[in-house]
Amino acid sequence: MMDLLNEYRERRADQNKKVIDNADKVIKRIYSLDTITYTEGALDEKTKEIIGLTTSLVLRCDDCVKYHLEKCVELGYSKAQIIEGMGVANVVGGTIVIPHLRRAVEYLEALSQEIEEEK
Repeated sequence: MMDLLNEYRERRADQNKKVIDNADKVIKRIYSLDTITYTEGALDEKTKEIIGLTTSLVLRCDDCVKYHLEKCVELGYSKAQIIEGMGVANVVGGTIVIPHLRRAVEYLEALSQEIEEEK
């Protein structure tokens, strides 16, 4: 399970570096907008992350789902809360979301295992 986490984290970091190293003004601004979107505002950061997770599931973006799962766990959502949020996404997105839900639950299990091993 740890390979699943490490592979994603390393690949994402490498890809982000390549994008930033080659980014023009538009790409840099999009990255900046993405970052500030999830900062504290009228909604707290934790709420924004669960919204990010559910919308990423509906849009069927596995990389985004993994990113938001990591943030949701980091910000203190319980596994039950995350699963419930993903259930809402599945209802909104329909059965086409089910394969992405499967991968999301697998990733969440790996995150849970990582937390247990750190204790």
